Order: sequence, then structure tokens, then C-alpha cells
Amino acid sequence: MKLKAQILDEAALNRALMRISHEIAEKNRGVENVQLVGIRRRGEPIARRIRANIAAIEGIEPPCGSIDIGFYRDDLTALADSPQVRKTELPFDVTGRDVILIDDVLYTGRTARAAIEAVFSCGRPRTIQFAVLVDRGHRELPIRADFVGKNLPTSHSELVEIHLPEYDGATGVFLMDLERD
Repeated sequence: MKLKAQILDEAALNRALMRISHEIAEKNRGVENVQLVGIRRRGEPIARRIRANIAAIEGIEPPCGSIDIGFYRDDLTALADSPQVRKTELPFDVTGRDVILIDDVLYTGRTARAAIEAVFSCGRPRTIQFAVLVDRGHRELPIRADFVGKNLPTSHSELVEIHLPEYDGATGVFLMDLERD
């Protein structure tokens, strides 16, 4: 795998997340009924950043939790013989609330579908909305994001890597080539 291009540097990534934060507040006419739910793994720190942005914009810090979608995936056996599933951490009741699912990259739509199922296993929200940092196309399911930081058309031989300090020590979005030379 080799680096093809840096798509977003730290400043551009932060601007994209700030724009998403403004759009969430605008679409929901404030954030009084909003709950943020990061999809493990990189959706968690992105959700925390969006929560901090919304708090700065609106003066209200919406509740923020995370979900692990491992048991809800339709391709579970293709991923691993014994997948490691971590605990869902939703320190709030989703019933009647506007839940914003947050992930790093939208690709086939299977992760989003699994996350929706995971949320419904915790209650019945008023709405479920979906925010992603990067939408790279190639949907296999009729899923779309309500909030997108960057649309990035890709080929199947490319990979989008999101680097965050919590996992990578740096911040940025990179396009990688999976083809071998």
C-alpha cells in the first residue's frame, strides 16, 4: 500500500468538522434534543470533536456516547472467526431523541446499517441522522449521509485512511493505493 495523496490536513479536517457541527445545529433547530453516537473506532473521537464544536457554537454540550457494531454486521464471519466486540456506551436513553450517528468513512453502507440496528436495540429514537468525515462512494445499500465533511470519489483499488491523534499521533485524511507495483 502506498500513499497517493493527502486529501485533508489538520486545519482542513478541523474546518470540515466545524461545518458538520454547524449543519447539525441548523438542521435540528438547536441541539436540545440531539445525542451524538460515535461508531467505534474512529467515529468516537470525531463525535467528541463535534460535541466540543457544538458546545462552542450553541453553548450546550449534547450527550455523547459510542456503539460497537460488531454483532450487527451482516458480514461478521467474513471479518473474523471470533470478532472482538466492545461494550456499547450510551449513557442516555435514545427514545424520542434525535440521534446523530458519526463515523469516519462511508463506503458500502454496511457499517451505517449495522449502527442503525445497534441504536434501535437501545430504544426508539425520533430520528437517526448520519454524519461522516469522508464519503468515498461505492454504496451497496441505500444509505446516505446527512452531513459530509468531504466527498471523495475513489476506485475499489484505493483506501481512505483517517489519521487521528488518539490512534495515529497525527491528523489528516490520506488516499492510499492498494495496488502493488
